[in-house]
Amino acid sequence: MQTRIIDGNAIARDLRVGLIRRVAALAAMGVRPGLAVLQVGDHPASRIYVRNKMKACGEAGLYSEHIELPAEADESTLLGRIRILNQDARIHGILVQLPLPAGFSAERVVEALAPAKDVDGFHPTNVGLLTLGNPRFVPCTPLGVMRLIEREEIDVQGRHAVVVGRSNIVGKPMALLLLQRGATVTICNSRTPDLGAMTSQADILVVAAGRPRLVTARMVKPGAVVIDVGITRLADGKLAGDVDFQSVLGTASCITPVPGGVGPMTIAMLLENTVMSAERTSAGRGSP
Repeated sequence: MQTRIIDGNAIARDLRVGLIRRVAALAAMGVRPGLAVLQVGDHPASRIYVRNKMKACGEAGLYSEHIELPAEADESTLLGRIRILNQDARIHGILVQLPLPAGFSAERVVEALAPAKDVDGFHPTNVGLLTLGNPRFVPCTPLGVMRLIEREEIDVQGRHAVVVGRSNIVGKPMALLLLQRGATVTICNSRTPDLGAMTSQADILVVAAGRPRLVTARMVKPGAVVIDVGITRLADGKLAGDVDFQSVLGTASCITPVPGGVGPMTIAMLLENTVMSAERTSAGRGSP
């Protein structure tokens, strides 16, 4: 079987063209979408992620602020900056870069965000709206996966989708989105007994377990769609996904590579959520 490799970079570029047009339409009304990214400490991976987000904002015409707090800052300082940004009319989206240093409560920090500016979709209000099928913001990575599926014209309705991963950031919202599109959904994790018996039943397999090369060809149903969300830097410096990419070629009908698959879509969806927030505000429908 010839496996089609899904080009997330190309799809993300195409989506950004549409976002640039939406940004221009807002500019004609005197509105410039604004994103604030809060970072505590100097976590090396976080710095790279934030730099990529800031670069993407500039390329799409968004206003952006990168607010850096020292590692020794306390939680109350971070919460104070969030309160200021909640009221800042220039800012339509607020993102707190994870992980936070020890001693911080990610739950308290996320709950401090104004739900209408929570472009990561992690606030309990936004999680509840997603669960009800009426989302304000969808977490960026699962939303990016759904956009890939749409662009590849993959039929979800009536298919068996297996999600490997149970995180609030990817696994759970991913399962909800697939369920809402009419799929029959099974959720597993890296500790599921005989994981391969579950994954080999999937017509659509989304792997977000954070375990490099966890899924091999024998765990994939012939003809399945395989979406690899994981990314890990190995000891040799190379990047690897949660799927053993080379072994799955020839078994899957299509697959996302790592890098160049889901990653670019996550950043594109962050921009989309921020632009959408600005559009809602400009229409008088946004509120902190």
